[in-house]
Amino acid sequence: MNHLAHLLLAGPDDGLRLGGLMGDFVRGPIDPQLTTGVRMGIALHRAIDSFTDQHPDVRALKSAFEPPYRRYAGILIDIWFDHLLARDFSRWSTTPLAQFSDDTNVLLQRHDRTLPDALRRFARYLHARRLPAAYAEREMISEVLSGVASRLRRPNPLALGLLEISRLESELAQAFGRFFPQLVEFSRGWREVNRA
Repeated sequence: MNHLAHLLLAGPDDGLRLGGLMGDFVRGPIDPQLTTGVRMGIALHRAIDSFTDQHPDVRALKSAFEPPYRRYAGILIDIWFDHLLARDFSRWSTTPLAQFSDDTNVLLQRHDRTLPDALRRFARYLHARRLPAAYAEREMISEVLSGVASRLRRPNPLALGLLEISRLESELAQAFGRFFPQLVEFSRGWREVNRA
Protein backbone atom coordinates (compact mmCIF):
# COMPACT_ATOMS: atom_id res chain seq x y z
CA MET A 1 0.00 0.00 0.00
CA ASN A 2 1.00 3.62 -0.36
CA HIS A 3 1.27 6.52 2.08
CA LEU A 4 -2.36 7.54 2.53
CA ALA A 5 -3.44 3.97 3.21
CA HIS A 6 -0.63 3.37 5.70
CA LEU A 7 -1.53 6.57 7.57
CA LEU A 8 -5.22 5.69 7.74
CA LEU A 9 -4.66 2.06 8.68
CA ALA A 10 -2.34 3.06 11.53
CA GLY A 11 -5.31 4.50 13.39
CA PRO A 12 -5.22 7.65 15.52
CA ASP A 13 -1.96 7.00 17.39
CA ASP A 14 0.77 9.45 16.31
CA GLY A 15 3.56 6.93 16.87
CA LEU A 16 1.87 4.33 14.70
CA ARG A 17 1.16 6.92 12.01
CA LEU A 18 4.76 8.12 12.02
CA GLY A 19 6.01 4.54 11.88
CA GLY A 20 3.53 3.81 9.09
CA LEU A 21 5.18 6.50 7.00
CA MET A 22 8.68 5.57 8.12
CA GLY A 23 8.18 1.98 6.95
CA ASP A 24 9.18 2.86 3.40
CA PHE A 25 12.37 4.56 4.58
CA VAL A 26 13.90 1.96 6.90
CA ARG A 27 15.23 -1.47 6.02
CA GLY A 28 16.28 -4.45 8.08
CA PRO A 29 15.81 -4.77 11.84
CA ILE A 30 13.79 -2.02 13.48
CA ASP A 31 15.97 0.33 15.55
CA PRO A 32 15.25 -0.40 19.24
CA GLN A 33 15.98 3.25 20.09
CA LEU A 34 12.83 4.38 18.29
CA THR A 35 9.77 4.90 20.47
CA THR A 36 7.50 1.91 20.99
CA GLY A 37 4.75 3.50 18.91
CA VAL A 38 7.05 4.17 15.96
CA ARG A 39 8.50 0.65 16.12
CA MET A 40 4.97 -0.77 16.16
CA GLY A 41 4.02 1.49 13.25
CA ILE A 42 6.92 0.17 11.17
CA ALA A 43 5.94 -3.40 12.06
CA LEU A 44 2.32 -2.68 11.10
CA HIS A 45 3.51 -1.16 7.81
CA ARG A 46 5.39 -4.36 7.02
CA ALA A 47 2.41 -6.53 8.01
CA ILE A 48 0.10 -4.47 5.76
CA ASP A 49 2.50 -4.79 2.83
CA SER A 50 2.76 -8.54 3.35
CA PHE A 51 -1.03 -8.94 3.60
CA THR A 52 -1.44 -6.87 0.44
CA ASP A 53 1.18 -8.75 -1.57
CA GLN A 54 -0.35 -12.12 -0.65
CA HIS A 55 -3.99 -11.14 -1.21
CA PRO A 56 -5.62 -13.05 -4.11
CA ASP A 57 -7.21 -9.93 -5.61
CA VAL A 58 -3.89 -8.09 -5.66
CA ARG A 59 -2.06 -11.08 -7.11
CA ALA A 60 -4.67 -11.41 -9.86
CA LEU A 61 -4.40 -7.70 -10.63
CA LYS A 62 -0.63 -7.91 -10.98
CA SER A 63 -0.96 -10.61 -13.60
CA ALA A 64 -3.47 -8.46 -15.54
CA PHE A 65 -0.82 -5.82 -16.25
CA GLU A 66 0.81 -6.11 -19.67
CA PRO A 67 4.57 -6.11 -20.13
CA PRO A 68 6.50 -3.91 -19.55
CA TYR A 69 4.20 -2.69 -16.75
CA ARG A 70 3.79 -6.07 -15.06
CA ARG A 71 7.22 -5.83 -13.44
CA TYR A 72 6.06 -2.59 -11.75
CA ALA A 73 2.46 -3.63 -11.13
CA GLY A 74 2.86 -3.55 -7.34
CA ILE A 75 3.91 0.10 -7.44
CA LEU A 76 1.14 1.02 -9.87
CA ILE A 77 -1.51 -0.76 -7.79
CA ASP A 78 -0.34 0.79 -4.51
CA ILE A 79 -0.41 4.31 -5.90
CA TRP A 80 -3.75 3.86 -7.68
CA PHE A 81 -5.31 2.37 -4.56
CA ASP A 82 -4.30 5.55 -2.70
CA HIS A 83 -6.11 7.50 -5.44
CA LEU A 84 -9.24 5.39 -4.98
CA LEU A 85 -9.00 5.77 -1.21
CA ALA A 86 -8.58 9.55 -1.47
CA ARG A 87 -11.51 9.90 -3.89
CA ASP A 88 -13.86 8.16 -1.45
CA PHE A 89 -12.11 9.06 1.80
CA SER A 90 -15.30 9.95 3.69
CA ARG A 91 -16.33 6.29 3.41
CA TRP A 92 -13.27 5.25 5.40
CA SER A 93 -12.71 8.13 7.83
CA THR A 94 -14.80 10.63 9.76
CA THR A 95 -11.96 13.14 9.34
CA PRO A 96 -12.19 15.07 6.05
CA LEU A 97 -9.32 14.31 3.68
CA ALA A 98 -7.97 17.88 3.69
CA GLN A 99 -7.83 17.88 7.50
CA PHE A 100 -6.27 14.42 7.56
CA SER A 101 -3.62 15.64 5.13
CA ASP A 102 -2.95 18.79 7.17
CA ASP A 103 -2.70 16.71 10.36
CA THR A 104 -0.15 14.47 8.64
CA ASN A 105 2.00 17.44 7.67
CA VAL A 106 1.81 18.84 11.22
CA LEU A 107 2.84 15.44 12.61
CA LEU A 108 5.86 15.31 10.32
CA GLN A 109 6.86 18.89 11.16
CA ARG A 110 6.61 18.16 14.88
CA HIS A 111 8.96 15.19 14.54
CA ASP A 112 11.25 16.65 11.86
CA ARG A 113 14.43 16.26 13.92
CA THR A 114 13.88 12.55 14.51
CA LEU A 115 13.01 11.59 10.92
CA PRO A 116 15.43 9.69 8.70
CA ASP A 117 16.89 12.04 6.08
CA ALA A 118 14.93 10.47 3.24
CA LEU A 119 11.64 10.83 5.13
CA ARG A 120 12.51 14.42 6.04
CA ARG A 121 12.94 15.20 2.32
CA PHE A 122 9.75 13.31 1.54
CA ALA A 123 7.87 15.29 4.20
CA ARG A 124 8.79 18.51 2.40
CA TYR A 125 7.56 16.99 -0.87
CA LEU A 126 4.26 15.99 0.78
CA HIS A 127 3.75 19.51 2.10
CA ALA A 128 4.68 21.23 -1.18
CA ARG A 129 2.36 18.99 -3.24
CA ARG A 130 -0.60 19.09 -0.79
CA LEU A 131 -0.27 15.37 -0.22
CA PRO A 132 -1.73 13.05 0.77
CA ALA A 133 -4.97 14.95 -0.06
CA ALA A 134 -3.90 15.56 -3.67
CA TYR A 135 -3.83 11.80 -4.29
CA ALA A 136 -7.52 12.31 -5.12
CA GLU A 137 -6.46 14.16 -8.30
CA ARG A 138 -5.69 12.04 -11.34
CA GLU A 139 -3.06 14.56 -12.48
CA MET A 140 -1.20 14.11 -9.20
CA ILE A 141 -1.05 10.36 -9.76
CA SER A 142 0.67 11.01 -13.08
CA GLU A 143 3.15 13.33 -11.34
CA VAL A 144 3.78 10.79 -8.57
CA LEU A 145 4.42 8.02 -11.09
CA SER A 146 6.88 10.23 -12.98
CA GLY A 147 8.67 10.98 -9.71
CA VAL A 148 8.93 7.31 -8.80
CA ALA A 149 10.15 6.51 -12.32
CA SER A 150 12.96 9.04 -12.03
CA ARG A 151 14.13 7.61 -8.69
CA LEU A 152 14.50 4.03 -9.90
CA ARG A 153 17.94 2.99 -11.11
CA ARG A 154 16.97 1.21 -14.29
CA PRO A 155 14.88 2.55 -17.19
CA ASN A 156 11.19 1.86 -16.57
CA PRO A 157 7.73 2.68 -17.97
CA LEU A 158 6.23 4.14 -14.77
CA ALA A 159 5.97 7.69 -16.12
CA LEU A 160 3.44 6.31 -18.61
CA GLY A 161 1.82 4.01 -16.06
CA LEU A 162 -1.45 5.91 -16.05
CA LEU A 163 -2.09 4.57 -19.56
CA GLU A 164 -2.00 1.00 -18.28
CA ILE A 165 -4.00 1.94 -15.18
CA SER A 166 -6.66 3.45 -17.46
CA ARG A 167 -6.90 0.18 -19.38
CA LEU A 168 -7.49 -1.71 -16.12
CA GLU A 169 -9.45 0.98 -14.29
CA SER A 170 -12.63 -1.05 -13.85
CA GLU A 171 -10.76 -4.13 -12.60
CA LEU A 172 -8.69 -2.01 -10.23
CA ALA A 173 -11.80 -0.36 -8.75
CA GLN A 174 -13.58 -3.68 -8.29
CA ALA A 175 -10.56 -5.29 -6.66
CA PHE A 176 -10.09 -2.31 -4.35
CA GLY A 177 -13.75 -2.55 -3.32
CA ARG A 178 -13.29 -6.18 -2.29
CA PHE A 179 -9.78 -5.90 -0.89
CA PHE A 180 -9.68 -2.68 1.12
CA PRO A 181 -12.42 -3.56 3.66
CA GLN A 182 -10.48 -6.76 4.40
CA LEU A 183 -7.28 -4.75 4.84
CA VAL A 184 -9.04 -2.37 7.23
CA GLU A 185 -10.17 -5.33 9.34
CA PHE A 186 -6.72 -6.93 9.19
CA SER A 187 -5.09 -3.70 10.37
CA ARG A 188 -7.63 -3.17 13.13
CA GLY A 189 -7.08 -6.73 14.33
CA TRP A 190 -3.29 -6.32 14.19
CA ARG A 191 -3.46 -3.15 16.29
CA GLU A 192 -5.76 -4.86 18.79
CA VAL A 193 -3.58 -7.97 19.13
CA ASN A 194 -0.47 -5.82 19.48
CA ARG A 195 -2.22 -3.42 21.87
CA ALA A 196 -1.52 -0.42 19.70
